[in-house]
Amino acid sequence: MRTCIAASLAMLLLLFGLPWLTATVEEPTVPSTEKAGEQAVSADANVVLRVWDGEKTQEMTVAEYLPGVVRGEMPATFEMEALKAQAVAERTYIYYKIETGGKESHPNADVCMSPACCNAYTPAEQAAERWGEKAAEYEARIQEAVHDTDGQVMLYEDQPILAAFHSSSDGITANSGDVWVSDLPYLASVASPEGESNVPNYYSVKEIPLAEFQSTFLAAHPEAVFPENPASWIGAPTHNNSGRVETISIGGVSVEGTEVRSLFGLRSASFTVETDGEKVTFRVTGYGHGVGMSQYGANEMARQGKTWQEILQWYYTGVRLDSYRPHTVQAP
Repeated sequence: MRTCIAASLAMLLLLFGLPWLTATVEEPTVPSTEKAGEQAVSADANVVLRVWDGEKTQEMTVAEYLPGVVRGEMPATFEMEALKAQAVAERTYIYYKIETGGKESHPNADVCMSPACCNAYTPAEQAAERWGEKAAEYEARIQEAVHDTDGQVMLYEDQPILAAFHSSSDGITANSGDVWVSDLPYLASVASPEGESNVPNYYSVKEIPLAEFQSTFLAAHPEAVFPENPASWIGAPTHNNSGRVETISIGGVSVEGTEVRSLFGLRSASFTVETDGEKVTFRVTGYGHGVGMSQYGANEMARQGKTWQEILQWYYTGVRLDSYRPHTVQAP
C-alpha cells in the first residue's frame, strides 16, 4: 500500500509539477523548456478554453490562445520584459473573465477574439504577413514571452485581478474609479515614465467643425443649448487626481471627460479644448483609458532594466504573482 501511495504521489508530481509550492512573490517559479532530456510540464497547455471566434466556438489551450492576444495587443518589437509583463496581464485577464463569468456576448465560450469584448487576437499567419521578413524573429519573441511566464498570473486576495492595460499615459495612470464605476485597490494611480520621446503620436490634435460638434453632442444630450457665440459653448473643465478631465460643461450640460472622449473619438481623456469661429479643437495626450499598466510605460521601464515582475507590481498595487488554475475549465 505504501508503495502504491508513493507511486501515485510521484505520478502526480510528474503530471502537474510543483508551481503550487512557490511562495516567493518577487521571483515566482517559471518552468524552463527541457532539462536533461525531461519534458517540462506546461501549465498553459493544461488549461483548455472555449474560444468564440465570431462565428463558432472552438477549443484552444491557453498555450495556443495566449500568443494570439499578445500578438494583437503589443508590438513584438517591445523589450522582452515588457512582452512578458503583457503575457502575464493577458493570462490574468483571461482567468478573471472565466472566474467572474463576464461573457455576456458569448455565453457558451470563456473568451473571444474581439478587442471590443475581450482582447484583440491576431493569428500567427496574419501576424507573419504584417511582419514580413521579421516574422520568424518576432514570432519567437512572442512565444518566448508566453513560455517564460508559463502559468503565472496576478492575484489579489487569491483571485485573478481585472488586469486592465492601455497604450500610454500622460505621466500618470488613472484610478479605476476615475474611469469606471468603482475604485479597485490594485488599480490605483501611479507614475508612468513614457513621454513624447518614446511614444508615437503621444500628442494628438482632433479638429471638429462646429456644426458636426454640435450635432454629435445634441444626439447624446438633446437638452443642451448652443448660443450663437461658440466661445460660450464649453466651460472650464475639472480634473481628477491623475490630471485627466473629470467633468466639463458643454452646451450647459455637465458631462464626464470619459464621455467626451467617447463621443468625439479622442485618444484619451487627458485633453484641452478650445473653439473659434469654425471649429472645436481638442489637444490630447496619451492613448487609452489610462487604467492599469501603460504598455509604453512598461516598455520604458524594461529599457531601464526592470523585470516583468517589477513592472507588474508597479502598475498593479499589492498584487501577488503566482500560478493559478481556473475552476471552470478542464484539462485536455
